[in-house]
Amino acid sequence: MAALDTVCGISEEKSTETGQMLSESTSAELKRPQFGTRFLTDPRQVFQHNAWDNVEWTEEQEAAAKKKVEENSQPLPQDKQEDFDCRANVYWNDFYTVHENRFFKDRHWLFTEFPELAPRCHFNQKSGADVAVTSCPRGPDHSQGPNHPVTRLPPAPVDADFPGSSATYRILEVGCGVGNTVFPILKTNNDPGLMAYCCDFSSTAVELVKSNTEYDPGRCFAFVHDLSDDAAAYPVPDASLDVIVLIFVLSALHPDKMQTSVSRLARLLKPGGVLLLRDYGRYDMAQLRFKKGRCLSDNFYVRGDGTRVYFFTQEELHGYFSDAGLEKVQNMVDRRLQVNRGKQLTMYRVWIQCKYRKPYTQPPETQD
Repeated sequence: MAALDTVCGISEEKSTETGQMLSESTSAELKRPQFGTRFLTDPRQVFQHNAWDNVEWTEEQEAAAKKKVEENSQPLPQDKQEDFDCRANVYWNDFYTVHENRFFKDRHWLFTEFPELAPRCHFNQKSGADVAVTSCPRGPDHSQGPNHPVTRLPPAPVDADFPGSSATYRILEVGCGVGNTVFPILKTNNDPGLMAYCCDFSSTAVELVKSNTEYDPGRCFAFVHDLSDDAAAYPVPDASLDVIVLIFVLSALHPDKMQTSVSRLARLLKPGGVLLLRDYGRYDMAQLRFKKGRCLSDNFYVRGDGTRVYFFTQEELHGYFSDAGLEKVQNMVDRRLQVNRGKQLTMYRVWIQCKYRKPYTQPPETQD
């Protein structure tokens, strides 16, 4: 599963991600700023760039968006809602059968927004030590400050009989689609101890990942998985992952299943591991474009192809993660104004970006 914004003629990807792949060997990678640095100070200049960062909404604009959502919020009959829920895998398989790997761009912006995915850290192993200290630059949202040395997580005491059991750094992407996140990770992160896992609800999408010439079974393990099924087994044990990535995927679940899904993922993280999320925010342009007859429940919709999408608030996401025993590192709204200069159109996007960490010591009520 993945975001479908390109159905509306634009991509979820940020405008600056059309640059070349980040390279550890280039100084540009270390100096490239995070998004959020292009501000529209003069409305007359709106069409000078393709996008503007941190665009503040007026009270009138917010009220108009809320009214638009309320006008189109009459939910579909329950039997139709149940049909979309039961046939969700059919709709996603049909989507990837039609589009294959031609629909999305690779998400190279991930490495500036989420440096945990890039090989920016050089580990200085100490003889006889269980951990390695890094001096890599950290994001400004990191709770320990921008240049605070961080500790590479020691291997978790887990069963050694699973794919990637000998890896020293494990990343799981949930809702991988055709690999627009996992393949840039594999290209960019040359850590010999890396193992990347990726899964999707759609068996068609997973087969497309495995058939890609860049798929390396020695560094990547792709598998079919239903995130909403709390009883479905993962190929890795609990407390074995350093990073879990959720990019425009949690929004595809029924809201009733989100908490159990997040809690199950949290159990897979090592103490100190992080969960990274980017997803749709309330009143995003995609939500405002839904017409009557597409609403399933509050802020939850079905697209024309049968796939579903939810639009979050920061508070909702914080509730899911904190109830799963994770601690906030970052929870921010990214309001962007995207511009079609050829058609002289403005498009307001609202995304939410989160980083939540599993504490090194779990409170008694959240221990597994």
